[in-house]
Order: sequence, then structure tokens, then C-alpha cells
Amino acid sequence: MSGVEPGIIRLAAVPSTMDALHELAEQGAPAGTAVVASVQTAGRGSRGRAWASPPGGLWLSLLVRPAPARLELVSLRAGLAVAEALERLGVGGRIGIKWPNDLMLGDRKTGGLLCEARWHGAAPAWIVIGLGLNVANPPGPPLAGTATHLGAARPGLEPAELVEPMVAALRGLDAGSGSLTPAEQARFARRDWLRGRAIEQPVAGTVEGIAPDGALRIRASEGQTVEARAGSVALSLS
Repeated sequence: MSGVEPGIIRLAAVPSTMDALHELAEQGAPAGTAVVASVQTAGRGSRGRAWASPPGGLWLSLLVRPAPARLELVSLRAGLAVAEALERLGVGGRIGIKWPNDLMLGDRKTGGLLCEARWHGAAPAWIVIGLGLNVANPPGPPLAGTATHLGAARPGLEPAELVEPMVAALRGLDAGSGSLTPAEQARFARRDWLRGRAIEQPVAGTVEGIAPDGALRIRASEGQTVEARAGSVALSLS
């Protein structure tokens, strides 16, 4: 497939757009190739969680190659690119980003990102960025209290309207860059859903923002600032 221009492959149903794209990457698909499906029957989120992917949502994966050295920053940059693209489209005002990979509409989750690398020997050969967005699919119980859909902010919105803008946003990533620049940190700070909130995990304290290497900065209860680079975030209930 050398020399082939990247395309958007549209499928009715697939176990996982990420798995489908990994298979295409093995066959030589070029950087920027995207797979989108109306339904995923075995979608997944971070840390192996199942990701419900019914009709009405946007289930999309995009290929990045060669894989960047700083994999942990790709998800943050991708979330920022998607959030800014959605705002340009007039979807729900400002979309927030909850470190490390959730997209928030108000105080409820409307989407998320997952980045997976595949390795050839000791070096990563490519990564696949997976994007899941609730669009015209209102989450049912038990998620209705913590999740929402973009259609709540813009009734009538359909996932097909978002395919090309989201692919363009992800293709435009400078995924190979190093640390976040001051400009990127400022853009992220405007959307940082966790900033100023009290959390219990991964470290108890108050979130202060994002470090240049993508770590979550937390003012711990003892007063010192610590940085978390992995783990789930749990808000403080007190």
C-alpha cells in the first residue's frame, strides 16, 4: 500500500475500529488512514473497560505513523484538537478535557480517547488514536447521571456530520512534538475540567493543572505539589 493516499473507511458494524485499523496498518496503510463504524460490538476504553458503542455515536480510529517518542502526550493533544474542532462547529460551547482522556460537556462525559501502540522490535511502529463520542445516542441507565451526548447541546446533530471534521483535526496533530509548549498549556488550561477540583485518586489533593510532560499536577494535603503520570481520577466526595 506504499504511496497510497490515506482514506476514510466507513463500516456498518465492526468489533472495534481500533483493531480494524491495526490490521490495516500491518498491511501497510498510510498515516492518516481512518476507520469509522456505525456500531462497535466490542469497543473498549482505557484500562480495558468496555465502551458501549450503539448507533448514533461517532466511533472512529486514526492511524499515526511513525509512532512518536512521547506517547503519553498524544492523547492530550488529540483531546485538545477534538475539543477545539467541536467548538468551531458550535457544538455545546466549550468542551472540557478531563485528564487524561475524557471529553466533558458541562459536568458529564460525552466522549473519550484511547491511544494504542504496536511495536516492531524495541521501537513503536505506529499508534492508533481511537475516538468515541456520544452524538445522537443519549446514555441510558446507569450512565445517564454521569454521561451525556452532544445532541443535548445541539439537537439533530448526527455522527456523519462530524466524521470529516474530526478526521481533519486528528490528522493535523503534531504528534511527534516533545513537551507541551506554553501555548499548548494555556489552551489546555482553558478547558481543564479538573483544575481546582479536590480529588482522592491518583493522589489526594487539589488539581493545579498539567505539567509540560503531560503529568497531572496535584497540591497534596500536606502542601507539596506532586505529579501523577498514570491512574484513574476519583473526585473527592467530601
